[in-house]
Amino acid sequence: MEFIVVQDVRVEPETGRVWRGGVEVHLSPMEFRLLMALITRAGIVRSRQELMRQVWDTDFYTSSKTIDVHLGWLRRKLGDDPRRPQLISTVRGRGLRFETTRDRF
Repeated sequence: MEFIVVQDVRVEPETGRVWRGGVEVHLSPMEFRLLMALITRAGIVRSRQELMRQVWDTDFYTSSKTIDVHLGWLRRKLGDDPRRPQLISTVRGRGLRFETTRDRF
């Protein structure tokens, strides 16, 4: 079984299972797809357009609300404080990034 591990998040892509700090986190299919889009390219900023294309399988982009809502749920389930995110950062004017380390502050 192959795993993706970044910080204390471990993902098993084949089964869709996710753990944070050894505790299993249950994600919806869209939350899992968003996490995979970010964690497989950890450290790299992903634009909202890229995420819409990859996660929602569409080039149609009218609002960031869809991404923001799912991102909020994902952060909450992973225990990532949106005011001081340690896992998923918003890079103003560019997009989102899954952080590879916690010592960025």
